[in-house]
Order: sequence, then structure tokens, then C-alpha cells
Amino acid sequence: MALSLQTAQDAPIIELDTIDSTNNYAMRLIDADTAQPGLTITAREQTQGKGQRGRVWQSNPGESLSMSIIAEPIHGLERQFLFNVAATLGIAEVLQKLCENCDIRIKWPNDIIVNDKKAGGVLIENVIRGSRWAYSIIGLGLNVLQNDMPAELPYATSLKMASGRGYDVKVVLDMIRKQVLHNVYNADDGAMMQLYNQYLYRKGQMQRFEEEGIMWEALINGVTADGQLVVQRTDGSMQRYTHGVVNWQW
Repeated sequence: MALSLQTAQDAPIIELDTIDSTNNYAMRLIDADTAQPGLTITAREQTQGKGQRGRVWQSNPGESLSMSIIAEPIHGLERQFLFNVAATLGIAEVLQKLCENCDIRIKWPNDIIVNDKKAGGVLIENVIRGSRWAYSIIGLGLNVLQNDMPAELPYATSLKMASGRGYDVKVVLDMIRKQVLHNVYNADDGAMMQLYNQYLYRKGQMQRFEEEGIMWEALINGVTADGQLVVQRTDGSMQRYTHGVVNWQW
């Protein structure tokens, strides 16, 4: 049975100096049956930080927020994308409070965009036991205190670069953790999808995509509750795409 929001928020936070990946650590706790909803793992440094589709998330020690929140979903597997929406919205909402003059957006499905550049990303890994959605691990990598970015990452940024001021990483962690858990356990699906589409990066604008080696452009219309991106092609047709089928071009 799913635990209450308060119980999840009262769960411990495990603070590590160095770890391969906070998501991997969380998964090991689940495999050992020592996990609990709300348990959060954070690390100053990840040696094998995980990104979407097998990519590696890299950061300097102490400059980024690397965290994984273990949650016990309260709905069925058909609601996986809405769970992702709840978690990602929680992050965006906190960042808008922390950086009032920043333009905070969500790039489909769950990249965190600050002033037209990527500041972080979310990786959710699910644990299915039989037909039961037993656990979700909400992993977040967020650039916080970097003063600059490598030349090979021209579309990356940090909260400090975007706002011009520093942040206490632990304060950011606590605010995000609280809001993410609140959204996950108290989400109103309709209101949540409406807000997600308000935060949707480049909504109402033309965007370039790549599909099987072919480049094309389309107007971004929105995202459906099952996670499909709705676009209007240049021939006027409306199309829906699942994440991973098309590649976003910066």
C-alpha cells in the first residue's frame, strides 16, 4: 500500500561524497529490500552519472545537484508518463521560484531548460514486480554552481550562470525533494498536464528534428497525457511522436 506524503517526506536523505550513480545506489537498496518511499540519495560527485538513452551525466564535485528519490507510485502502469510529468513539474516550479527572472522550461519529455539552455535532466527508472509498479527512482542531475561550461557544450548552463548569483545546493535539494514528492502523491492529472504544456519548451514555435537521417521542421503543438509530442508538419498535417523516435536538433 502506498504510504502517505508525510511519511515519504520524513524518510531519510543519504548524503554521499562519491558514488557511481545515485540511481544505481537507489536500485541496489530496492534490490536488497531496504528501500522506502521518499528515501533520497545525493552525492557531491557521480563517476557514472546516468542520462537519458544511455548517455553519461558529468559534473564537477560540489557544483551540481545529483539526487535520486525513491517513490512508491500510487497509480497503475498506464500512468507512467503522468508520473514523469509530476516529477519534472516539481523541479521546474522550484527553479522558477529560485530564479524569478529566468525563463524556466521543460524540453520534452523531461529536460530542464533555463534561458534557452539545458541546466539539467531527469531519468526515471521503474521497478516492476509481477504486474505491480513497485517503485520508481526519480533521478535528477542539475547544474547549480558552474561558472562556465565546456566549449563542446554550447547549449548547457547552470543556475548561477543564468541568474548571476550563487545557491546553497542543499537548500535547492530540499525544496525540489519536497515539491516532487508533493506532486507525485497529490497530482491532479488535468491541471498537471495543462501546466506541463505551459512550461513546454518552444511550444508554438518551429523546431528542427531528425528522423532516420532526414531533417525536418514542425510547429510544436503540445504533449499528450501518454507522452506523445504533437507537432504540425510544414504540409499542415498533425503528427504524434513517441520519445526516441525523433531526435531534437539544437
